Amino acid sequence: MEEGFTAALRSLVEAESPSSDLLAVETCGDRLAAVGESIVGAAPERIPLPGGPSALVWRRGEANAPGRVLLLGHRDTVWPLGTTQKRPLSLEDGRIRGPGVFDMKAGLLVGLYALARLDPHVPVTLLVTGDEEIGSESSRELIEAEARSCQAVLVLEGAAEGGALKRARKGWSIYTLRCRGRSAHAGLEPHKGANALVRMAELVAEAQRLNAPDRGLTVTPTLARAGQTVNTVPDHAELHLDVRAACSTDQWSVDDRIRALADAPSEIEVAVEGGRNRPPMEEGAATALLERAARHARELGERPLESAAVGGISDANLCAAMGIPTLDGLGAVGGGPHAEHEWVDVDATLHRIPLVSALVDGLAKHPLPGP
Repeated sequence: MEEGFTAALRSLVEAESPSSDLLAVETCGDRLAAVGESIVGAAPERIPLPGGPSALVWRRGEANAPGRVLLLGHRDTVWPLGTTQKRPLSLEDGRIRGPGVFDMKAGLLVGLYALARLDPHVPVTLLVTGDEEIGSESSRELIEAEARSCQAVLVLEGAAEGGALKRARKGWSIYTLRCRGRSAHAGLEPHKGANALVRMAELVAEAQRLNAPDRGLTVTPTLARAGQTVNTVPDHAELHLDVRAACSTDQWSVDDRIRALADAPSEIEVAVEGGRNRPPMEEGAATALLERAARHARELGERPLESAAVGGISDANLCAAMGIPTLDGLGAVGGGPHAEHEWVDVDATLHRIPLVSALVDGLAKHPLPGP
């Protein structure tokens, strides 16, 4: 299987799919549909989505069968067109390297090969979107609709360090604070200006005070712009904040406090844009599925499974927030997401295939208890 897996992965990686290039993501969808049909023996349904790339869906079992399981992944990557020419896919010492191999084209193959192992009557859906890396704005409604019809969601993102499954993810909020002041000559009459840069600096300090790392809450200034010339009091400034929260209470509380900054008395007007992009996947969403996965791993003779809570986000956040049991990190085993050294451990990743198929089959035969 290793040779076929590597060839399929090479084909997907060479179909570059940066999120911002709609044509490229759709072309990659064509390639994925062909690769998937060769593995599963059936073509996917292609669902057009307004304002974004289409989704690919493979469905097995009776349409309305109870106990359906959703396998979830995305085909878009963070790498611009031409990256594969600079860093083509390579295999050395059991590791495959290349743009998008870990996040998350190898994970898509785990899902497809797992689907091929299952009895055609097992009720399972494999959904592959094309805009996860930029917030899933076009696909979110479809993801939530598919998840709502399932007893559980298994997300094929790459594993945490050492192959650990992901039991929790922080929520993500992103903000832009725009400061509007009044320009003036910095030498002749600076007192007649209202310095937007100074106000932005104050906002950076206020944002830093919102951090509570002991609760898994981080508020990070990530990008700032101000002014126009070196001898002018700047009348505009722009600050971007990245917020990660382990629980919804903190995420909403910080949202309120950031928006309150705009109302603070000041001659500088502050406008707040943005907000919550992903709710947290809180501890507990994956508990029942982790227990199932651990049992199947023992039955397959695998080493004991570990799990981790991570700061990054995925579409698992959306499903878990709906109250649906969700387990992430079932895709590739490797590392380096969004980094040039991105890699996949071929043997360990191939071992994910029987684990995922056993988990789906077990859920179909013995569904989770209802809420």
